[in-house]
Amino acid sequence: MQTTFTPEQLKDPGIQRSNEILRSCVHCGFCTATCPTYQVLGDELDSPRGRIYLIKDMLENERKPDEKTVKHIDRCLSCLACMTTCPSGVHYMHLVDHARAYIEKNYDRPWSDRALRWMLARILPYPMRFRVALLGAKIGRPFARFMPDARLRAMLEMAPKKIPPVSRNDDPQTFTVKDKKMRVALMTGCAQKALNTDINDATIRLLTRFGAEVVVAEGAGCCGALTHHMGKEKESHATAAKNIRAWAGEIDKGGLDAIVINTSGCGTTVKDYGHMFRNDPLAEDAARVSAIAMDVSELLMKLNLPEGADKGTKVAYHAACSLQHGQQIKTYPKDLLKKAGFTVLEPADSHLCCGSAGTYNLMQPEISKQLKSRKVQTLEALTPDIIAAGNIGCMMQIGGGTDVPIVHTVELLDWATGGPQPPALTAPGAHQPKVPILRVAP
Repeated sequence: MQTTFTPEQLKDPGIQRSNEILRSCVHCGFCTATCPTYQVLGDELDSPRGRIYLIKDMLENERKPDEKTVKHIDRCLSCLACMTTCPSGVHYMHLVDHARAYIEKNYDRPWSDRALRWMLARILPYPMRFRVALLGAKIGRPFARFMPDARLRAMLEMAPKKIPPVSRNDDPQTFTVKDKKMRVALMTGCAQKALNTDINDATIRLLTRFGAEVVVAEGAGCCGALTHHMGKEKESHATAAKNIRAWAGEIDKGGLDAIVINTSGCGTTVKDYGHMFRNDPLAEDAARVSAIAMDVSELLMKLNLPEGADKGTKVAYHAACSLQHGQQIKTYPKDLLKKAGFTVLEPADSHLCCGSAGTYNLMQPEISKQLKSRKVQTLEALTPDIIAAGNIGCMMQIGGGTDVPIVHTVELLDWATGGPQPPALTAPGAHQPKVPILRVAP
């Protein structure tokens, strides 16, 4: 794609990077075949190619964003399926992130949009605030249908029936092991700590069982993804910087073999810290952190978990977009589950988004519900005993539309190697696996 940025414009690092990305696009349109919003809406401007044209025009002309441009960019899920499909290697993620930051600085949103975004940015990244908000939403959930705004209804409907108690495993500490093979830091996250504490608990048990000393670093918290994808660079960089300082301190103090992340949406962002902070005084530390960031499935492949007997339990694996497209990790979770003895099934639309996408299901509830309905149908068509996923947002989204229990991949691997049965499988009314799990001794 030909661009006409001036030498003065190209002095801006963001414009310089966007120019590189725009020039790599050859207009082929392959991205439209795998774009969920294009599949649902059928509008060229709701495809990556269409959005690229809008972004190019906006940035080149230093144009104040108009309602049309903002609408179509806001509808983007950032699922990054287009990056998997693109034969030219167009790095759409960096381009749309830049566009969102530009819009945030230059577009005057309606007051209701500003209020919603302000509220989400100041609640979701903070576990205790989020817990209080979830409690309020739980109380207000019966009245959701009376809410005039679809986004407010979506927020109330998202509230889980049960809010788990705080897990002390998420406090800063070190989980030591006798025969230490490695030392890793676990990112405990933000929203996940309020929505589901079983995931971090299972991760710690599983890693320590196979020789990894696990550190929960003082000062680490939200990865910044939620605000980053709203274009709020100041807020996202502030929370990311806390993580970088915390983990760089652990690297300097005792060394780290990996920074382990069990929420793939966070993992995609942490792995991009090197780019996000490339012109920041923290650039060197950010690059060190990104270099050793790993999805939990990547680390578990290195730990060589034992092979389990066939359990006769059918697990439908949902591939989170941030994992399969954002991090290009496609087989590890399935390989691990198969090795543990589970029968792994995949839905026909495994490459398409479930509609969660961070705050997308709250800000674009109509589109999100269509994607959720399709994803639930294709998963249930497999008649699984359990659904497994590697991202809390996907778990909440899909779990709200099916009676089949949904758990994190690490919960099943923990269970198969000596840990407790995932609480989601023992909850009252839960759909039980047909065959009990046979534990495998480490």
